[in-house]
Amino acid sequence: MKIATNTAMKDLTSKVLHNTVCAAAIAISVSLVPVVASAQTPVTSQKGNTVSSVPADVVKDLAPTGKLRAAINLGNIVLAQGTPEAPRGITVDLARELAKRLGVELQMTTYDAAGKVFEALKAGSWDIAFLAIEPVRAAEIAFTAPYVLIEGNYMVPESSPLKSVADVDHEGIRIAVAKGSAYDLYLSRTIKHATLVRAPTGPQAMDMFVADKLEAAAGVKQPIVQYAASHPGLRVIDQRFMAIEQAMGIPRARYNGREAAPKYLAAFVEEMKASGFVADALKRSNQPDAVVAPPAK
Repeated sequence: MKIATNTAMKDLTSKVLHNTVCAAAIAISVSLVPVVASAQTPVTSQKGNTVSSVPADVVKDLAPTGKLRAAINLGNIVLAQGTPEAPRGITVDLARELAKRLGVELQMTTYDAAGKVFEALKAGSWDIAFLAIEPVRAAEIAFTAPYVLIEGNYMVPESSPLKSVADVDHEGIRIAVAKGSAYDLYLSRTIKHATLVRAPTGPQAMDMFVADKLEAAAGVKQPIVQYAASHPGLRVIDQRFMAIEQAMGIPRARYNGREAAPKYLAAFVEEMKASGFVADALKRSNQPDAVVAPPAK
């Protein structure tokens, strides 16, 4: 009986060891599959969003140097705040998320005016930018649909007879604007009688408006309201003169008809709006008056 029992125990032990070894071998082989595949498939986002995989040709087109070079406009306080060394805000958040998905390093260059961002395009200084959609720019920049909507408003002296947008476009009215800004480009197309007076940046345009006693200053609503609040004797006309559609843009000439990268970026922006990413970024940067743009048509 002892011999039979020992033999049975040996058989049982042998079977257990055999099954254990087989199971371990299967587990090891299964665990190796994703590692091998990951070297052959597109980069995958770690955040579990809808737009998750990025084909190699898209990565190469959006970040040809191996880094995603983003132009950040600190001249628009709705889009970016902080310092050149430590920018923050919705555009910085979007640039970081895109670089993360592409699997590349983010390199940000800051500018103090939108016009300077557009000028830097000629030198090939950036891969993506955050600018308002305007026909002049669209000739050289492939824009996504807007991700946020902001307003353009006029600031005037408290005692000014100008009460509405229509009052401003008259002979003898001088309007301070930042050169190359979305509102400069818009007003250059639409103003019939008033005169535009340009300064290099938005803050300089507002200072010029006060120093030279101009009749009005145009600008993005938030900094205009902020400036008027800190300078007694000024007020902002409530009615907007334009809606400013802020979008992501890439150099049009780079793609030569290739659609993969522009389509990927368009889908990225739509997801960022739909997922609440844009709304959360605006909230974090304390921009309650900016509105998330509706889905693209």
